[in-house]
Amino acid sequence: MITLRDVSRTFVLGGESVHALRGVNLHIERGEYISIMGPSGSGKSTMLNILGLLDRPSSGTYELDGQDVTALTDEEQSRVRREKIGFVFQFFHLVPRLSAAENVELPLVLAGAHPGERREKVMRLLTEFGIAKRARHRPDQLSGGERQRVAIARAMIMEPAAILADEPTGNLDQHTGGEVIHLLEELNARGMTLVLITHDAVLGGRARRHIRTLDGRVEGG
Repeated sequence: MITLRDVSRTFVLGGESVHALRGVNLHIERGEYISIMGPSGSGKSTMLNILGLLDRPSSGTYELDGQDVTALTDEEQSRVRREKIGFVFQFFHLVPRLSAAENVELPLVLAGAHPGERREKVMRLLTEFGIAKRARHRPDQLSGGERQRVAIARAMIMEPAAILADEPTGNLDQHTGGEVIHLLEELNARGMTLVLITHDAVLGGRARRHIRTLDGRVEGG
């Protein structure tokens, strides 16, 4: 489903070249649960950005669902990202002025879905994730765990091929974080591809396959 071939990413900072990724080769099958672990500066965030079509490699190719997405235009990449990739971030990235339901609905609005279809899908997911009673509340009226559940529902609303979870429990207490990772693992058990990016060895160890980044290179897997 996801294939990186000899992918490198180089940034120029202060007149010097910084090699964030160096010749990375990686294949992820549909339905896998993998973790990408490594210390700060090891390349895992750059990997996340490339997998999520938020950045482009300096060289190499990226195939998603059999399509080479490396050379797509920004508009084409945006469409693929919206339709095939769901994101879950440490700090939720919810829109403060929108309610929980409106945050979940936003990708459908951007995709031009019919209002009736949007409302039905949103309420189904909020109910499934146990937060339907909080549908009209804004993010600042929700607990951290509720906000992350809203974020996961938003990530799932377009029925993507993969979820990229970047430190999804990093801003939560241990009990709430456990509930959130269990929810993500339930989605994986239903066939969703789950890629977990973390510096936490315990959290990363829950995945069925482990990738380590170090100095821009991939180890293990």
